[in-house]
Amino acid sequence: MAQAILLKDVESLGEAGDAVDVSPGYLRNYLQPRKLAQPATQASLDEAQRRRETAEKAAKEAEERAGETAALLAKTVLTIQHRAGEDGKLFGSVTSAEIADAIQEARGLRIDRRKIRLEEPIREVGTFMVEIEVPGGATAKVKTIVAEER
Repeated sequence: MAQAILLKDVESLGEAGDAVDVSPGYLRNYLQPRKLAQPATQASLDEAQRRRETAEKAAKEAEERAGETAALLAKTVLTIQHRAGEDGKLFGSVTSAEIADAIQEARGLRIDRRKIRLEEPIREVGTFMVEIEVPGGATAKVKTIVAEER
């Protein structure tokens, strides 16, 4: 058996950075030409370990930043002015794109409109809690006040 270090996730073998035992022919004829693995040497094992530690550190930092961003968004209160009729129904609706623009204006954070979870667009005046998925896995609920435009 030959030892190989996976450069990418391989479904039947393991994840990137893992050291696995494979037959020499499989390594030479399949994994290496597709750049899925490289032969394991002490130097390559050390490099894989450093890469894994760096990736774990970056993931931890991203998770911390996501938590900070979610906490900041949870404190945010958005006020969106929209034209409305006498009964409080909006002419049109407040969409996730408008909410993303309001967050950009209020906090300077760029949030992808697809990460704003609205079951349906807001069509009336009132106060709503909008759930937002922050890059990095955290979620935050933002208080959104839809007011009648004067």
